Amino acid sequence: MFRHLFVSAALFAVVAGVWPQVGEAMPAFARQYEVSCAACHSAFPKLNGGGESFAGNNMKLPGWEDQAASFGDDRLALPKIPPLAVRAQGFFQVREGRVAKYDEENPTDPPTLSGADNDLQSPYLIKLLSSAPLSENLTYYFYGIMAEKGGNGSFLIEDAWFGYQDAFGTGIDATLGQFQVSDLMFARETRLTFQDYMVYRMADITYDRGLILSRALGPVDLAVGAVNGNGIKESATLNAPGYARPDHTFDDDHEKSAFTRLGFEVGGIGVGIMGLSGGWQGVDTTSNAVSAGNGPDSDIRIGGLDLSGRISPTLDWYAQYLQVTWTDFLDGEDVTWDGGFAGVDWIPNDRWAFSALYNHTDAGDLDGSETVYDGIDMQTVSLTASYYFMRNVKGLVEVNADLLDTEDPDVHPYGHLTGEDYLLMGFDAAF
Repeated sequence: MFRHLFVSAALFAVVAGVWPQVGEAMPAFARQYEVSCAACHSAFPKLNGGGESFAGNNMKLPGWEDQAASFGDDRLALPKIPPLAVRAQGFFQVREGRVAKYDEENPTDPPTLSGADNDLQSPYLIKLLSSAPLSENLTYYFYGIMAEKGGNGSFLIEDAWFGYQDAFGTGIDATLGQFQVSDLMFARETRLTFQDYMVYRMADITYDRGLILSRALGPVDLAVGAVNGNGIKESATLNAPGYARPDHTFDDDHEKSAFTRLGFEVGGIGVGIMGLSGGWQGVDTTSNAVSAGNGPDSDIRIGGLDLSGRISPTLDWYAQYLQVTWTDFLDGEDVTWDGGFAGVDWIPNDRWAFSALYNHTDAGDLDGSETVYDGIDMQTVSLTASYYFMRNVKGLVEVNADLLDTEDPDVHPYGHLTGEDYLLMGFDAAF
């Protein structure tokens, strides 16, 4: 059973692992090292072998010091130019999905469905990215998002970490900051599809604040770490010591979420086994809440298996399975649900990339709970074609097919109330 899988490994594996420091399309690196984007990307933002090696070397190339300015000080290595890059997206979408609006006083009443069946979504987001080595061992990386999904006036920092290579000469790499736990398996930011890896979002193992310790151990890559478990948007002033104290706490309880992943290769197939255990706060099902953080305190256990391989030099495949258990949850019961995804990327030449992605999640014990968790059920197929005008600029068309039947909102106010078929067209550029 996956629900107890490898969580105990975190107790003894603290000196092992390989943490996949994954950066998305970063033209700042191309400018810094005077190389083409093709050195790291087979089709941006997807990394090739060179990009994976670059990320594994703490986001730097040998001889990085030659691209730094010391001004005669051998203890200073500043980037000669500001290491900044921008990624921008804009789309037009025709869709079935709608917004469900609930009566705050009577949240179990049937919702009102609203929204447009065609939508101009531009800018969809604008990202500001930066990264550079600061010493032989220390690198920083961050990106912030402006106007994400129509949120003008917002600026949100998502990935933001320091990476330290070979800490204290032990061969252990350490990463401290904000990152996605799911990057241990497959990086959402480097996928070729618009559609997301949905089980990661539902299991709430995307952005969090924490620490990774990692090291290779022979043919096995091991990584262990811990995160606060409450995402990246919360903090509170430490006011109990007295008036106008300056410090803040980022965590809202004493409990951390510990996780580990073991990665190895069998017959040319990459295999990963992961486990996570810790605290989690669910959705408040008594109100119109649609995101984590307001509901009952619970413990979370996750077990997962990921596989990946290459069919040919131009055709890759990947697959992920997770089983998630929330303990002492609705009505004090332990509940389990599962899901995953599988995909292929075909990049026949420099101009074209084609992708297919299948998402499947099953609400399991939460099916029929008449809460927002009925909406865990999902089954979609996404087909994407990308045309590259330049190495760093592409147009894309994506079709998403919903394979589930919808539910009558007059009978079931929560769950799969509308289909999620869509046709999306637009541009994606990094510069």
